[in-house]
Amino acid sequence: MRRTFEFCTPAAHKVVPSGPDWIHEVKYDGYRGRVIRDGKDVKILSRSGLDWTWRFPWIAETALKIRKSRFMIDGEIVVLDVQGISDFDALHSNRRNEEAQLYAFDLLVMEGNDLRDVPLVDRKSKLAQLLVRRPEGIFVAPYEQGEIGPDLFDAACRMKLEGLVSKHRLRRYRPKTCDWVKVKNRTHPAYSRVVDQF
Repeated sequence: MRRTFEFCTPAAHKVVPSGPDWIHEVKYDGYRGRVIRDGKDVKILSRSGLDWTWRFPWIAETALKIRKSRFMIDGEIVVLDVQGISDFDALHSNRRNEEAQLYAFDLLVMEGNDLRDVPLVDRKSKLAQLLVRRPEGIFVAPYEQGEIGPDLFDAACRMKLEGLVSKHRLRRYRPKTCDWVKVKNRTHPAYSRVVDQF
C-alpha cells in the first residue's frame, strides 16, 4: 500500500465559513499523523514521514483490533486531559506517549481502494463505519455542518479550545488545492507557539 500521500494542510483564516456545505471540526492541539494498516503491519507516520509506531503503542494496538485489515487514516495524535481536551505539553514531553490517541478525521484508503477522489462527506461516513465500536485509542472526530460554524467557533473559544477546522463536504482530498480552513483561538497557547513540524 502506498504510504507517501501528501497531507492536506488547512490554510489560516480569520473568519469561519458559514455556508450550508461546510463541515466544522474542533482543532485538537497535537501532532498530525497517519495510521496505515496493511494486514498485520501497522505504521504511524508523522507529517514528514518519521515512523512513530514505537512511540504511540495504544494507537498501533487499536489499529490491529479493527476488523478491516487495509486502511489509511489521517488525523491528529493527542493526549487528552480529564476533561477530554488535548494537552500539547503532555504530548510534547514524551512522558505520556502510552496515553496518546488518534483523533481521526479522514480516511484515504479502505481495503486497498484509494478514496482521495471520493467527496469528504462520504469519506467521513466510511471512516465512521470503520471505527464503529472502537472508541478508545482511535476515535472519530465529531463534526457539525452548515451555518453554525461561527457560533461553534465562539463556543470553542469559551471552552479554551484551539479553534476550528472547516472543510467543504463535497471536496476531494487534494493537498495542492486544499480548501481546508483553520481559524485559531487567539488566546490559546498554540496561537503563538512555534514548534518543529515533525
